[in-house]
Amino acid sequence: MKSLIILILLPFLNFAQQKLSYKVAVVAFYNCENFYDTIHNPSIFDVDFTPKGDYKYSSTIYLDKVIKLATVIAQIGTDVSRDGIALIGVAEIENDTVLNDLIHSPSLINRNLKYVHYDSRDARGIDVALIYNPKYFVVEKSSPLFVALPNHSKYEKYTRDILWVTGNLVGERIHLLVNHWPSRLGGDKESEPNRIAAAAVCKIQIAEIERSEPNSKIIIMGDLNDDPINASVLKILNAKGNAEEVNKGGIYNPFWELYKKGIGTLAFNDSWSLFDQIMVNYPLINKHQEGFFYYKQFIFNKEYMIENKGLYKGYPMRTWDGFNYRGGYSDHFPSYIVLLKKT
Repeated sequence: MKSLIILILLPFLNFAQQKLSYKVAVVAFYNCENFYDTIHNPSIFDVDFTPKGDYKYSSTIYLDKVIKLATVIAQIGTDVSRDGIALIGVAEIENDTVLNDLIHSPSLINRNLKYVHYDSRDARGIDVALIYNPKYFVVEKSSPLFVALPNHSKYEKYTRDILWVTGNLVGERIHLLVNHWPSRLGGDKESEPNRIAAAAVCKIQIAEIERSEPNSKIIIMGDLNDDPINASVLKILNAKGNAEEVNKGGIYNPFWELYKKGIGTLAFNDSWSLFDQIMVNYPLINKHQEGFFYYKQFIFNKEYMIENKGLYKGYPMRTWDGFNYRGGYSDHFPSYIVLLKKT
């Protein structure tokens, strides 16, 4: 991964040093895989992730999980920005307790990170959140967007809210939508209406932002539980994999390119999926502008994050192997994009 960044970015940045200088902003997303605290909350189904639960989820395991997630987040994007991430959406986090412990861990505490989080009605008690570096981003407003699942939804009554955050990114207003769409529990096709419902909420919000604020810049990120070719992304969001085909009001999905090459963020039955995507709307595509523009997409998959033995060899090194603590990071790799802005 590091060599890829050097080959692609350095020629561009060297040219930038000769002619222009650029501000770099790294925007990432990471599914943290069952990032719970150890305290039982009777209003949600988290009993397995307690010391007496099936996972024997002790304080020692929890603190190790915090350190490992922080290690990954601290390194994302440091090849192109010494500050690392400006913004990172996270999924599968239980509450503000785990977020506080994460941003105050040794590898992240000096960055003075902050976060935006709302509790959702998800039965497992997992939510999405946005972590941000206040050196780059100032929150103006935020809101959770409720996703109503179809009445015939068999396996899930509620899902995660979509987090909408509006703020100032180094002097420029930007909107972010952080998603964790319904799972594929019960089968891909059977559960597809749930993800289509989530995509529709996202699409409606994008349209409302663009209606009230023409030429607004919007970033859509999340674990979509669908690939770039699935109906929720391709038909509902109408996200295209070719930037030249995107018109005003459209969405560009740069992770389509990686998906076509067989590159993914998670694996199952020796097949890779790319559920963790980051998309941008039309105003972020133009590279000949004064404001931020999309430059490049990446999957952060360092060698230490890859399983090196057993049934899941070659997969992302997960936290759990059944009910046994594997001591990994997450069963997903993070994804991120680089934004550039002329200074």
